[in-house]
Amino acid sequence: MLRSMYAGISGMKNSQTKLDVIGNNIANVNTTGYKKANINFQDMLSQTTTAAQGAGNGRGGINASQIGLGSQEGAISNTHTQGFRQTTNNPLDFAIQGDGMFVVQGDNTNYYTRAGNFFLDNTGAIVNADGYYLQAVGGGNIVIPEDAESFSVQPNGTVTYIDANGNPEEAGQIALAKFSNPGGLEKVGGSLYAETGNSGVPNIGEPGGENGSGEIISGALEMSNVDLSEEFTEMITAQRSFQANTRIITTSDEILQELVNLKR
Repeated sequence: MLRSMYAGISGMKNSQTKLDVIGNNIANVNTTGYKKANINFQDMLSQTTTAAQGAGNGRGGINASQIGLGSQEGAISNTHTQGFRQTTNNPLDFAIQGDGMFVVQGDNTNYYTRAGNFFLDNTGAIVNADGYYLQAVGGGNIVIPEDAESFSVQPNGTVTYIDANGNPEEAGQIALAKFSNPGGLEKVGGSLYAETGNSGVPNIGEPGGENGSGEIISGALEMSNVDLSEEFTEMITAQRSFQANTRIITTSDEILQELVNLKR
């Protein structure tokens, strides 16, 4: 069989995978704190027909002659750039101006997220949509008493409330985590990320502190960093790549048909 046919098949599969990534990005264009994914490809092993030779015995050197056998998936990575900020005026909506991530705890495990849409549960603890507790600097949950008249969040993450007697009290300070390689984090669903061996150990500290994790903006949310115009352009590229690879297979099939017809 012709090598071009197998190369075309690999190109079709890669184009399908790219469309899968693009489709997921577009589906999450309105997802709070979502970070878009990018896919890269690399060539597969090549078949060497003539090996390279160095100069010698009165002849100059020659380069190797190789025929590629198609392409394969290289890497699917997440782009952790800042998404645009949307004002909500909800005091429990937090946006991070910087590289940090919120720390939430569920099932005795810490997860990390840029989605800052939080709520109060029946005990007054600040939780996310899945009921995971927002963590404070030094560990522990942040709880606002039920009889609190009001509360506010400062850029440094300090949560203060006015008690029943009208006195200001501190409920805790929101912790932010920073990773040396945020692209190494693993998506676990629910806009959450989990630490991996390649993400590095989280540097957890206070917003605006020495770890440079950024500041917290209350009453706003960070939206997805997906650019629809870019995704549509990549979609067209993937579609044309798929069409070109199908043409390679069709042309190879026509050549094979001609070879079969030689006996007639």
